[in-house]
Amino acid sequence: MPLLKLVPDNTNIKFLRWRVPFYIVSMILIAASWGLILTKGLNYGVDFAGGQEIEATFTKQAEAPVAALREQVGKLGYGDPVIQRFGAPNEVSIRTKLPESAEGNPGAAEAISKKIIATIRASNPDVRIESVSTVSGKVSGEFRQTAIYALGLAMLAISIYIWIRFEWQFGVGALFALFHDVSLTLGMFALLQMEFSLQIIAAILAIIGYSLNDTIVVYDRIREDLKKFRKMPLPELLDMSVNETLARTVMTSATLLVALIPLLFFGPESLFGLTAAIVLGIFVGTYSSIYMAAPILIWLGVSGDSFVPTESAVERQERLARERSAKP
Repeated sequence: MPLLKLVPDNTNIKFLRWRVPFYIVSMILIAASWGLILTKGLNYGVDFAGGQEIEATFTKQAEAPVAALREQVGKLGYGDPVIQRFGAPNEVSIRTKLPESAEGNPGAAEAISKKIIATIRASNPDVRIESVSTVSGKVSGEFRQTAIYALGLAMLAISIYIWIRFEWQFGVGALFALFHDVSLTLGMFALLQMEFSLQIIAAILAIIGYSLNDTIVVYDRIREDLKKFRKMPLPELLDMSVNETLARTVMTSATLLVALIPLLFFGPESLFGLTAAIVLGIFVGTYSSIYMAAPILIWLGVSGDSFVPTESAVERQERLARERSAKP
């Protein structure tokens, strides 16, 4: 049975020919993403905006009526509730945002939770309330700050690692590619006003890992080709390196999308934001490895001379011996 090849052998696509237009488009997308983040903002979930979480079990039903609960609780005027199944199918978590008047007021928060519970029990008398918890705005603000630090430190540590393994130009290129991927993902959430929660932070960290893996594969091939073809013009060498790793890149991305696309359309609503972020991250991560991380090496002045292997003492003695024996 012949092997399935998504990318033919000896593929020679001139990626670097379009590096300037693609960079301009990417810079526009990054600016637009941050413009949306600063103007529209992110739709923070309970984790980051504060609110209440009520865990309930419907003892006489096989499955919790998630759609009906979302409609009933949504009519109370506390924003769009986040209702997710956890554990058994008849167990749900109901999360709602607290109004500003209830922030720092335990009595007001308790009154809101009682109102939500009464609304649920009006149509579901068999429900059992397992727990009621409140996340204050102060705690959620600390969550946001910690999440930002986690993303920033992850990107910085990755860049330092690539700097040490390759050269400083590669570290700068990887950092810019990661910044591009994270910016476009955040821009999507700001544009569509999808809920931004701790799940999405996990998705962004997964995107960083995927993009980094793809970038390192490309960079490793570029480094090897720089050692072999030191006199080749850098744009041609980068095109050759990207084409050599293209089959691996396409196959990895396609394999992930085969698993994620069905989950995106047919999976539970609670995983939609997480899945959408990772699907977008696969596309932008693959794109940035080719059109962000590779072309920037030209402008940063990478050359094959940076990777000339140093001569060891034994090699130097052997070279001198050969030179002496070659003399008449």
